[in-house]
Amino acid sequence: MSNTIVIFGASGDLTSRKLIPALYQLHAKGRLPENTRIVGVSRSPFEHDEWRASLRETTSKFAGKSFSSAKWDTFAPCVFYQSGDIKDAASFQSLSEFLTEIEGGETTGRVYYLSTMPQLYATAVEQLGAAGLASEENGTRRVIIEKPFGTDLKTAKELNASIHNVFDEEQIYRIDHYLGKETVQNIFALRFANSIFEPLWNRNYVDHIQITVAEEVVIGRRAGYYDTSGILRDMFQNHILQLMMITAMEPPARYDGTMVRDEKVKVLHAMRKMTGGDFASQTIRGQYRGYLDEEGVPPGSQTATYAALKLYCDNWSWRGVPFYLRSGKGMSCRTTQIVIQFKNVPHMMFGDKSRVPMGNRLVMQVQPAEGIQLHFETKVPDAGMKTRTSHLDFNFQDSIGGDALPDAYQRLLLDAVQGDASLFARGDEVELAWGIIDPILEAWNSPAAPPLLQYETGLWGPTEASEWMYNQKREWFDVCPVIK
Repeated sequence: MSNTIVIFGASGDLTSRKLIPALYQLHAKGRLPENTRIVGVSRSPFEHDEWRASLRETTSKFAGKSFSSAKWDTFAPCVFYQSGDIKDAASFQSLSEFLTEIEGGETTGRVYYLSTMPQLYATAVEQLGAAGLASEENGTRRVIIEKPFGTDLKTAKELNASIHNVFDEEQIYRIDHYLGKETVQNIFALRFANSIFEPLWNRNYVDHIQITVAEEVVIGRRAGYYDTSGILRDMFQNHILQLMMITAMEPPARYDGTMVRDEKVKVLHAMRKMTGGDFASQTIRGQYRGYLDEEGVPPGSQTATYAALKLYCDNWSWRGVPFYLRSGKGMSCRTTQIVIQFKNVPHMMFGDKSRVPMGNRLVMQVQPAEGIQLHFETKVPDAGMKTRTSHLDFNFQDSIGGDALPDAYQRLLLDAVQGDASLFARGDEVELAWGIIDPILEAWNSPAAPPLLQYETGLWGPTEASEWMYNQKREWFDVCPVIK
């Protein structure tokens, strides 16, 4: 069966920077199914060749050394453009006619990618349904929806209901590009393909888990979006909770889209609800100095650019093990990492008794220095029986000979075409995630909100966050990855 990928919002930055380069790379590797057509749709007036020429330039830039003029020349004829307005029903009728024309009456699977403003998601889906473009009489029909999926639980439920009026849940692919990263997928392999890790992956051996998504950059000119979003909506509801689910989930019976997502949803069902004083004692919010001076930020804005949360997953494996989640703008460096902090040995018999080792630590670097480090105690040479912390280091770049890791969108686009939803969020999953974040947002907007702590850029957030961990006899893993 042939395939057609229709990209709405085709003149936008995501299409030229990520989507088309990813599809080109799949074509160049021979992984894009034969007879795949790509149709861009937006209001800008383009002829087919004009759009192809524009995409050639941007793809050459973003694909870098892997770009080949010869491969592009075989890819470009698969790319088409159709001018249209999402708010205009006639545009969808014209699109339907154009798709029928280029598909030549073949049975064809279609993927509709909504790379538009989030406010247009529901309208685009409604128009697809009204034009008969969601019908599966002549092939599968799937829709990919970018984040953010709603701005709170209420809007997420409304958007789910609106989309379900046209598409069944099995046809809906809610994308989070973090799940397409090789290092995130490797968590599945690390846990479920190795007998040495999974037996220890529980409350009996793990003291706590840290998940950090730090960004070195500040908001720049994104105040229009960021000041109404803040760090919890921007990072926690999607990226960080996704990483937490994959870290905490039980092994599925098979690596299957339904079973994987069933296990992830069980994690969210088990999360302990915060009440009363929990919002003050288990959350920290901060704002980098200078945020109020950024262009477009309202005077006196209380928007958080940093957050740290302490969550509990009350199930058999993780009861009593805290999950520390944090993210911030203007941090010391750019890094996304998951730290599994194991418990100390019950009795330390070696060396200086005043030195308390931190216990074994498994660090999974998601980006940018993709890899895995295992920290453990070894003897200090020529020093009696004193110990020190050493580590084993696996780096993905070394393992693939220095080639660039594939962009996340390559995997996700191919999975959507092939109907594998393992790395996409399900409707109930999105709603449960908002159910965790919404009460924190409400508490932070109430008179009982914890203080909005100030922090200097270039550090690891407010100093109070380090004191908070110290008071729990723990410490943050504040280490910038070494990029090879």
